[in-house]
Amino acid sequence: MPMPVSPPVLPTVSRAFVQDWIESLYRMCPPDQVSDMLYRSGLRQERIDGRGRVTHDQIVKLYQIVVSETGDEMMGLWSRIIRPGALKHLCASVLGASSLAAALYRFSTFWNLVLDDHHLSLSETDRSLILHIRPISGANPSRFGHMLMLKLAHGVASWLALRELPLTGVGFTFPKPGFAQDYPILFPGPIVFDETTSWIGFDKALGDLPVSRSEADMTSFLQRAPRDWIFTNSREHALPLRIRELLVLSPRMDCDLGDAARHLHVTPRTLIRRLKSEGTSFQAIKDGVRRDMALRDLATGKPIEAISQDTGFATPASFYRAFRGWTGQTPRQYRDDMCT
Repeated sequence: MPMPVSPPVLPTVSRAFVQDWIESLYRMCPPDQVSDMLYRSGLRQERIDGRGRVTHDQIVKLYQIVVSETGDEMMGLWSRIIRPGALKHLCASVLGASSLAAALYRFSTFWNLVLDDHHLSLSETDRSLILHIRPISGANPSRFGHMLMLKLAHGVASWLALRELPLTGVGFTFPKPGFAQDYPILFPGPIVFDETTSWIGFDKALGDLPVSRSEADMTSFLQRAPRDWIFTNSREHALPLRIRELLVLSPRMDCDLGDAARHLHVTPRTLIRRLKSEGTSFQAIKDGVRRDMALRDLATGKPIEAISQDTGFATPASFYRAFRGWTGQTPRQYRDDMCT
């Protein structure tokens, strides 16, 4: 009998990252309905306090619940409702494009027919194809809305090309937020803030790629949305994610700073300096992997003592203390909430 395979240890994002989304739901729906949608997705409103983490599954589940109950495929993030079927028509439109560049152009023209307060355009530089989102008439950009639109562009382009496409860069019109470390989890490329427009850049050479999908492929892509495109699969574009991958692949988290430095062909001091410049440290990354592994395994019903051992803690008590620091809850409370 084959051994069961553990699900991947996907990164989580901070609760602050989804707060704009939560606030848009409260503007769109009665408070009781929002609380119920959060409850069913595993995101209790009383825990939206800046602490804790949000998993890939929770984002996907909340998205699907909200779209189903509100009839808005962009969940109140724009000035008008994006009615059911819009994303299907978008995908059908780009399927008929002659190349990836033509598909991105169709992506922009589709949204310009739908949105009132933003304008999308496609430009070209010596090395990049760049899709821009520009607010119109002083519109106040939603951070989560701009992120989701750029993720949709990246997801659709990658789906058409049959592989996740690297990015030359991503920019946002708003200032750098306190949860900026969450963005590399979604976008495989350099990220900047305080830009004139929000934008996403693809290597210019990719524009000639043929569109390689059929209408039969479109159904499963839409049914699973946004599961296939919300988090990036790339682990090479950001140093913290490269170190994270080394830790995930090491037994019981036994990769230390020296091991990581040797793998990356730098000295430990250089690695410390580079991580500091990115606002993190080796220990912070290691703690993040431990946290995300624990959240994953609690969802599968794995015994807490075994989780403590597998994440490299000396005792269950030290694991409990760390987990409460990450989420504001004990592991048992977290698991009980998931089961109720």
